[in-house]
Amino acid sequence: MDYITLAVLVSSHMLSVTTAAALPVEAMKMKTKVKRIAEQLVVRLNINIQVPDSMTLTPPTDQPDGLSSVVALLDGYNGLISDSLNISQVKTDISSLKGYLVQWKQGHCNDTKSKPKPLVSVPLQRLQSQRAFNLTVSIEALMRVKELLGQLLQNMDQLEKC
Repeated sequence: MDYITLAVLVSSHMLSVTTAAALPVEAMKMKTKVKRIAEQLVVRLNINIQVPDSMTLTPPTDQPDGLSSVVALLDGYNGLISDSLNISQVKTDISSLKGYLVQWKQGHCNDTKSKPKPLVSVPLQRLQSQRAFNLTVSIEALMRVKELLGQLLQNMDQLEKC
């Protein structure tokens, strides 16, 4: 093997090592930002949402399976929250989190066009079919968002899965 071939092999190896090292740093920055936004949103939900004691979430719970499903769930539940509740900041925060995750996905996930769209969860489908009960659906959607954020905070690694 001549020196030029050796130099090319070593430099290509170094490039792949540095490129691989950059991704975890970017992923950590993304997770840190998502964690901060999610924690702030949970606090805002705790302050602004008065849930009747008799209202509890019934199984099944949402089981996010990666970034795409988190985005789909946030978008779906946010669309069910009534503007009449006067919690526009909560809706804005949910949209902001979803927008950040979409931007991350576009920049870091390979060819998402060929992947199937994530399935809508059973709880989200049920709520979408009950839109006539505006206040109840809105409150449950907010509770589901809070539950989803709690799951996300427990397992931030699911965001690395496109």
